[in-house]
Amino acid sequence: MSDVSLKSELAAFRMTPGLWTIAGVAGFALLLVIGSLTGAIGKDTFAYRVFIDPFAQMVEMPDLFAQTLWEGLVGGVLYALIALGFVLIFKASGVFNFAQGIMVVFAALTLVGAYEKLGTIGIRGEAAAFIALGVALAVMLALAYAVERVVLRPLVNQPDIILFMATFGLTYLLIGLGEAIFGGNPKVMIADQLYLPRGAIDLNILGGRVTIQKLDIAAAVIASAMIAILALFFQYTRIGRALRAVADSHKAALSVGISLNQIWIIVWFAAGVVALVTGIMWGARSDVSFGLQTIALKALPVLILGGFTSIPGAIVGGLIIGVGEKIGEFYWGPLVGGAIESWLAYIIALIFLLFRPQGLFGDKIIERI
Repeated sequence: MSDVSLKSELAAFRMTPGLWTIAGVAGFALLLVIGSLTGAIGKDTFAYRVFIDPFAQMVEMPDLFAQTLWEGLVGGVLYALIALGFVLIFKASGVFNFAQGIMVVFAALTLVGAYEKLGTIGIRGEAAAFIALGVALAVMLALAYAVERVVLRPLVNQPDIILFMATFGLTYLLIGLGEAIFGGNPKVMIADQLYLPRGAIDLNILGGRVTIQKLDIAAAVIASAMIAILALFFQYTRIGRALRAVADSHKAALSVGISLNQIWIIVWFAAGVVALVTGIMWGARSDVSFGLQTIALKALPVLILGGFTSIPGAIVGGLIIGVGEKIGEFYWGPLVGGAIESWLAYIIALIFLLFRPQGLFGDKIIERI
């Protein structure tokens, strides 16, 4: 065999960095299992507590694992819903909307504030709740129109960093406006008036009891339906095709008669609707306060995992982050004193950045010099 053919065969079997990483992790896991079975790794060692004991607990107590997995899936669906708002705006304008987090808070505060205001004039109950819902949607539409007129239109063709900084300004504008109108105290979401279910369902499965909150079921169903509707709308409708054209090239879209201004209004309104639904779901699980914007920023690691331009990537990334946070907090949190749920998502995102910067479903990054 000639040297040329030998080199070509070796090149064909050359492993990529990703394959080397997978092989290394698999080899390390195999060594741990062998060490545990042979007694080389004792139960009091750090390696056993980190790499073996959590998985042993999952097998020994599958009901607790199922409970943790369910809570992670619910959180992941809500993260995916938040990330969807970021994806829509990024696809239309190429800008990461830093204001999406405060839009969640502002939409929820508008809903609760409108309901309280209706109560002062004698309109209460379910009727007031759905009127307030209509008011919140109208406010989100007005906000989308104002953003297009005041922020996007004057800054068209400007560098992306300029538009990104504009979303910073929009964030603090909405924070100030929200505090001035609604005050800074937490508010209670009108979950009962919107017919969101309460209570829990106990399932005797896997040798134990798994408790599922009815509100979590409703949140998962509503968020999944919202994601599916928006995905189908932007995939198969004329507006969706226009959005994809704008995402590919603004100039090409303008050349075929697509109005950037209309697309931007539609996309920002869709992001506002997503923010409102997210605010209702998260607010029903806790309270409506400005602290919700911190939760909304968890969409950043979701986008890093899934890709900034991919709707399926937002879904998969949200589920990975949601499940990863809950499982990490329950099984590995006690090893470091707990509270890893607040930062674990960013560690997962950092690992993905090292090996796949474009995300699971993102376009491959190609730089020309």
